[in-house]
Amino acid sequence: MNRGFLLGLLSVCCLTAQAGPQINVGTVYDYLDAEKSTYLKRVFNSGDATAFVKINVLEIVYGADGQPQEIAVENAADGASRNGLMASPARLIVPAQGMQGTRLLYMGERDRERYFRVRFVPVVPEKEDDFVISSEERDEYKKSLTAGVNVMTGFGTIFFVRPKDARFATAVNETDSRYELRNTGNTVVIIDEFKSCSLTNESDCGATTKHHVLAGKTFAFDKEKGREYRFFLIEGNDKKALKIASR
Repeated sequence: MNRGFLLGLLSVCCLTAQAGPQINVGTVYDYLDAEKSTYLKRVFNSGDATAFVKINVLEIVYGADGQPQEIAVENAADGASRNGLMASPARLIVPAQGMQGTRLLYMGERDRERYFRVRFVPVVPEKEDDFVISSEERDEYKKSLTAGVNVMTGFGTIFFVRPKDARFATAVNETDSRYELRNTGNTVVIIDEFKSCSLTNESDCGATTKHHVLAGKTFAFDKEKGREYRFFLIEGNDKKALKIASR
C-alpha cells in the first residue's frame, strides 16, 4: 500500500498566536458515495474574530511511477465545462463562534475513483480575494488584528469521489507469519483503528492508526508471536470488526 498517499498530503499551515480566528473543518477524510454528486462541508470558527476563508481544490493524480501529484482545480465560470470538484462558495465569511458551509460539487464522468485535496485557508482579506465586504470593513478588520500576533491556521482535507458503479471486494491472504488484505474492488476501503496488543497484557498496545487501501493495492503486516491485531474493515457503509491473533 502506498502509505504516503494520503497522510502525507494533509496540510496544516500555522502562525503561532494567542488571538484571532480559529477554524475547524471536522473530519479530514470525506467520501462522496456513488449515488451522490454534492457534499456539504461545514467550517466552524471557535476564535474571537471573524474568519475569512479561501477554499482551494487540487486533484491528486498518480503518475506511471505510482507517485502522486497535485493539480490545481479552478472554479470555472461555466460549470457545464467542468470535469472535477468545485467548492460553492469558494469564499466563506465565518463569524466568531459561528459556522458556515460550502458544498463540494462533483461534475464529470464517474467511470473511476478520483481523489482531491481541499484546502481551507483563513486569510486577511485583500481586494483581489473576492470577499463581499467594503474597503472600510477590510481596513477595520486589519486594524483589529494588529494588537498582537494572530492565529491563522488552515487545514487540508482529502476528498474521495467513488465511481458510479462502486464495487467492494476484499481478498485476504494469511499465513502463520503474515497477513495481507488486497482491495480487488474499484473503490477505496478503510482499515480503521488498527492496533497491535499483547495477548497476555491488555494494556500493552501499540499506536492506533488508520489506513486507506486503494483499488488494486494491499495492506499487510507481519505477525509477531503473542500479539493480537485488531481493526475495523470499512467497505462503504459496511463495517466489520476483525481480530487476528498470533500465538
